[in-house]
Amino acid sequence: MFTLQRIETSTQEIKKSRFLAIAGPIGDEASAKAFLAVHSDPTANHNCWAWRIGQAYRFNDDGEPGGTAGKPILAAIDGQSLDRVAVVVTRWFGGVLLGSGGLMRAYGGTAALCLRAAEKVELAETLRATIACDLGDLALIKARLTARGIAIASESFTDTGAVLAVDLRKEMAEATLALVSDLSRGRAFLSMEN
Repeated sequence: MFTLQRIETSTQEIKKSRFLAIAGPIGDEASAKAFLAVHSDPTANHNCWAWRIGQAYRFNDDGEPGGTAGKPILAAIDGQSLDRVAVVVTRWFGGVLLGSGGLMRAYGGTAALCLRAAEKVELAETLRATIACDLGDLALIKARLTARGIAIASESFTDTGAVLAVDLRKEMAEATLALVSDLSRGRAFLSMEN
């Protein structure tokens, strides 16, 4: 699964109607609602949208015939294996009726055009881990974690050492545990949070 790196837009004109798609990454339902509120244009005839976060999804036809706008936008999201994404397709009516099939192709096609142009990043399941180590091992552990692309979320100090909070990809957890143990000669302690 992938999500979007940043907000992307695309426009196209179909039989005198102008369509604008705005797609962006979202983290939860509240951020999806905020994204839709910010990127909907109240001067347009229709602001149709869809979003997906894991198994949760919503879509809206905003006055277009049922199933002709929101579902095709959601299908464009799903068709590109995207998650944590919201898309708003705004339509300014140009005077020519498109029919149900034409609307589905216009909304779904505009959304797909926008999503294809967007820069994507892979979604990986991550775990938060805590590493407690001696001060003597701290520099080496931090250097090796950073070299492997492991993000250090926070660092705090105790009387005898340091505590690091790191974000690990789930599949790297066991290898990281072994690395920390080897680097500290078994003195460091690594615990995983669920």
